[in-house]
Amino acid sequence: MKLHMDLDCYFVSAERTRYPFLKNHPVVVVKGSDKHIFAHTKKEGVILGDSGAFNSVLEFRNHYDTGDILNEWKKEFIDADGSIHGIVIAKSYEAKRFKIKTGTPLKEALYMCPHLIVLPSDHLFYQTLSYKLKLFLESKIPLLEQYSIDEFFGDIKGWISKEDTLEFIVHLQNEILEKFDLPISIAACKSKWVAKLATDTIKPYGCKVIEDTQIQAFTNPIKIEDFPGIGRAIERRLKSYGIETLEDAKRVPAIFASYGKTGRELYARIQGEDCELVLPSRVRKGIGISRNFAALQERGEIQRRVLILARYLSFTIARLDLKPTTFYMKIRYQYGVKSAKSITIDRLFNESFFTKLTQELLRELDIHRGYKIHFIALSATNCVDRYNPKSLSILDFTKDAKNAKLMQGLTKIRNKYGVDMITYGKEMAGIL
Repeated sequence: MKLHMDLDCYFVSAERTRYPFLKNHPVVVVKGSDKHIFAHTKKEGVILGDSGAFNSVLEFRNHYDTGDILNEWKKEFIDADGSIHGIVIAKSYEAKRFKIKTGTPLKEALYMCPHLIVLPSDHLFYQTLSYKLKLFLESKIPLLEQYSIDEFFGDIKGWISKEDTLEFIVHLQNEILEKFDLPISIAACKSKWVAKLATDTIKPYGCKVIEDTQIQAFTNPIKIEDFPGIGRAIERRLKSYGIETLEDAKRVPAIFASYGKTGRELYARIQGEDCELVLPSRVRKGIGISRNFAALQERGEIQRRVLILARYLSFTIARLDLKPTTFYMKIRYQYGVKSAKSITIDRLFNESFFTKLTQELLRELDIHRGYKIHFIALSATNCVDRYNPKSLSILDFTKDAKNAKLMQGLTKIRNKYGVDMITYGKEMAGIL
């Protein structure tokens, strides 16, 4: 049997572990523009270990006045003119009753629920707590895979008999609540993805075992858009044929086969026959960093921010010992206009090369000079490893090898004293 474990309203639940008075009240966790990474003041950036496919590896330490946590959000999300900004990224079940959703602007959420409790996000705390839970789960489950900050897969085959599975997951659920004060929903099935699907149907704080003979009856009525892995493109195509449920989808294997290997794997998941393994570790294929901020016109400041993001991403790449060769950059202007580009360069990765490349990409992508920019994203993928060998450019190899060695030295210093111990003078001046 494979398990899917999904923490209920995790960010809110995490806050309730340190502020128990929040229980049974409508609570939202809100995130706004990042005021840490671009600040000229000293920052406490923390690089975390690899903690799941969707987890950030860079977080900043917050210094909230815990004696007045109920009013901390006002400092961050109310501007000098009294306007309120920020977006809801997590909500309690009590807040859901007021129709508040993930993505609801904070201003609207407060209108929908005037007595709403608002908390600024503290991702470093959430990641740290998630890591502690992971260590605990590893002591209880032979094979554990962290899928995201609040989701885990486990494999208990040969460890717990099928007959004892429900008793095991109920006991595990109670242990987690007792030890961490975190409510969690757990489902078990021979299929990873049917187990994941099941946790959505039993929240909050549910437990369910789906036997092999129950898979079809359980999955058939589920809407296709609710199944993990069916994206919008496949959903639109299926619905164009009048396919609305998984039962309908199971009748058209040819449509899935037309997507090649990916489609065939997805069809096997729908049937509950995927037989996919729980993977304790994965080879990271890439990494990225992005930030939203108040829209800016000044291009010197935009260039400074790109440089800072490139430096942080370079440090993270060095920490994870990655060797990316494909680089992507995206900027988003006001009015919803965006510009993006991906480029593959088979060179030995180093910070000097990457920071120069990002500045060149910015100059190329910034085609609307009269528009303000409010979003920058950088990513590095297509990493060289034993599964993806590449021949690197010999023309730049000597210089790149020298800069890579220099980057190793910088990484050691930043590891010890912080990512901002060594910066660029152009970051301080804001002029490039």
